[in-house]
Amino acid sequence: MTTTSGADGMRNLTPALVALLMLYVADPAQAQTMRGSRASMEQQNQHAVMHGYTFVQTSSQVAELVDNGELMRVSASRTMALHNVSYPYARPAVKTLIERLSNQYFNACGEKLTVTSLTRPIARQPANASDDSVHPTGMAVDLRIPSNGRCRAWLEGTLLSLESSQVLDVTRERRPPHYHVAIFPEPYTNYLATITGQTREYTVLRGDTLTAVAARMGTTVAQLRVANGLRSDLIHIGQKLTVPGDTGGSSTTSVASAASAPMVREVTHEVQRGETLWRIASRYETSVDVLRRQNDLAGDLLRIGQTLRVVLDGS
Repeated sequence: MTTTSGADGMRNLTPALVALLMLYVADPAQAQTMRGSRASMEQQNQHAVMHGYTFVQTSSQVAELVDNGELMRVSASRTMALHNVSYPYARPAVKTLIERLSNQYFNACGEKLTVTSLTRPIARQPANASDDSVHPTGMAVDLRIPSNGRCRAWLEGTLLSLESSQVLDVTRERRPPHYHVAIFPEPYTNYLATITGQTREYTVLRGDTLTAVAARMGTTVAQLRVANGLRSDLIHIGQKLTVPGDTGGSSTTSVASAASAPMVREVTHEVQRGETLWRIASRYETSVDVLRRQNDLAGDLLRIGQTLRVVLDGS
């Protein structure tokens, strides 16, 4: 299956250029806005091409990617609604983000997050779609703009926070009104592993140093050495490195459930250096407001070593 895009020249990138693009930082002038730009569309497209994602042309190609496991079905749930979604499929990391976001949104607002579009073949793109659109790759999702102002503010703040972590790019579109969200699967997978304490694997690229890899993957040189049994900082192209996750300080303190009732877990979390209330809420798929209520917090200020109580509904 061929890859079709408006940036064919990206196919022959050298590893060094690939590494450079992996470190891409958005123009500060565009940061923390939802205006979108030509540059942001090009960034999304280049990311898709750089990782070899297929830009599907037809419905049959969508079916092929589903069969290959490159696209996964996104289903409506207790916390998420799908409205007129013709192709309810997305890349696995995108599916994970949508499901986690919908859980957090429901906890914060008490209403479902509404998805209006996911994968779209090029043949089914609307007339005003950009040639660089990544909907044909399964990287993008369109979300309905909430009518409730508080919910709208929560959703926009959360999306912009994720954008600042360079795991997605969000634009508030006007015709028709919706949020266009392009998710970058590899950076998001690494980000999620960091906040949930999972280990990851990194393949060393030309020009990489152990210091650069540690900075990119959100860990330290010392942790990389221990996880990989390294006696020095010397690494080589193609080497597979195990990247430790952010284990954080958490333990399950009680479990209470009945055969016919959803399981409820109470977890204690010890605040680590650099953690924020939003990051902790994201880790446990809850909301900042819920954490504040559970811990009688007046604001978002945390201190290292502080213990937080997190009550989770396992349903």
